[in-house]
Amino acid sequence: MGRYILALDQGTTSSRAILFDHTGSIHSMGQHDFPQYYPQAGWVEHDPMEIWDSQRRAVMDAIANAMPGDIAGIGVTNQRETTILWNRHTGQPVYRAIVWQCRRTAELCEELKRKGLSERIQSTTGLLIDAYFSATKIRWILDHVPGVRQQAEEGNLLFGTVETWLIWLLTGRHVTDYSNASRTMLFDIHKLCWDEELCALLNIPVSLLPQPVGNSQVYGYVQSGIPGLEKLAGVPVCGAAGDQQAALFGQTCFTPGEAKNTYGTGCFTLMNVGARPVRSRAGLVSSVAWQVNGETTYALEGSVFNGGSTIQWLRDELQIIDSAPAINDLAATVPDTGGVVIVPAFTGLGAPYWDMYARGAILGITRGTNRGHLARAVLECIAFQVTDLMLAMRQDAGCDITTLRADGGASVSDLLMQMQADLLQIPVDRPVMVETTAFGAAALAGLACGMWQDLEQLRSLRRSQCAFLPQRVQADCDRDYRLWKRAVGRAADWIEH
Repeated sequence: MGRYILALDQGTTSSRAILFDHTGSIHSMGQHDFPQYYPQAGWVEHDPMEIWDSQRRAVMDAIANAMPGDIAGIGVTNQRETTILWNRHTGQPVYRAIVWQCRRTAELCEELKRKGLSERIQSTTGLLIDAYFSATKIRWILDHVPGVRQQAEEGNLLFGTVETWLIWLLTGRHVTDYSNASRTMLFDIHKLCWDEELCALLNIPVSLLPQPVGNSQVYGYVQSGIPGLEKLAGVPVCGAAGDQQAALFGQTCFTPGEAKNTYGTGCFTLMNVGARPVRSRAGLVSSVAWQVNGETTYALEGSVFNGGSTIQWLRDELQIIDSAPAINDLAATVPDTGGVVIVPAFTGLGAPYWDMYARGAILGITRGTNRGHLARAVLECIAFQVTDLMLAMRQDAGCDITTLRADGGASVSDLLMQMQADLLQIPVDRPVMVETTAFGAAALAGLACGMWQDLEQLRSLRRSQCAFLPQRVQADCDRDYRLWKRAVGRAADWIEH
């Protein structure tokens, strides 16, 4: 048995590799950025070979001092929905990767809605029709890149999200884990298989699609002869999950009702809902969280477009603060927002509103409003948006949420974490080890190769750095939240259409 688990954490702007030891601590890591391409307004692309090169170099850095035999297994986590098609014989991509953020297929999505497919797709896949997901990206490449549809219909092409691409390059196996498959808009989350009728409706050959597999099992072994990765030859690749599901697992949210929020550029809230998927009536989406030892766990997910990016706006556009951490000291200069509410609908509102025509608003300004009030209102608006998601989850899941586990860059703000605990009236728990996404992938791999025995052992590895308990009177928090909802109403449907 090797001493370490290697996690590949392939993100939207960089590829990272982290070696974890038996205690769940970080032994070493590597990170390399790669270019973003914006060929037209609203289009976002990556070069799949640059993804692979950056990931390979990150691994080389992480394992530089490891000996052959030190690494027991490899787990992979990835930017979700990003779509790659490549030739199964040459390994060459037929087009750049179309990134999850890309909006080029918005009109195709509107066409699918006009055809009346919304209910069919949500009931089967758990998703709302949106350009976010992989299916319409596959269709775009098939329809717009010369010769590609013919190659696909002849069985010469493979599709994958990023974890599929990396696993194929490492092992030669063409697989996708259930959590990533359930973000494609082609996967039946109830039967855990591709929906061939949906593929036909979208004119996507089933032969393109990888084999769906569990999140913690051996997919294949690293092939010999990969430049720089020779000491990994023969190591099993045995865990995979999309980044948000991996973070839920890494936060050890193994019990229904446990939830995590990643306070990043946006905010992603996921809640474990147990062994059966929950159909959202409140603007959320349903996905497979993971399957371990043949037992499938489902999650509800809500996404907020502007979380930490609102702090960046205060820094870069308004120039009210010099650095992101400075918001805390400035916000602490006032006891409250003085009645100011900021709605950060810079690009519309995500879950649970799904209002593309909303725009940002600052409301409640008086002659006494100062920089401190605006700083505090920015932190509050992040907490309000997560509260929207958590209340929608309570409504959909019908069970109490016992605690919220926090990660992501903005979770370092004690003031924000306290606001969140007060609004939700539950503890907000921030862990010592904040690399929860990478650790989730490592934990899934470690279970498969015997580094860790069971979920209870993994749970024992997570250490809380700080648990923020509710301190404010609930009636005061409820009053503030009602004001937030009124402010959202003012910002809603702002753009004429």
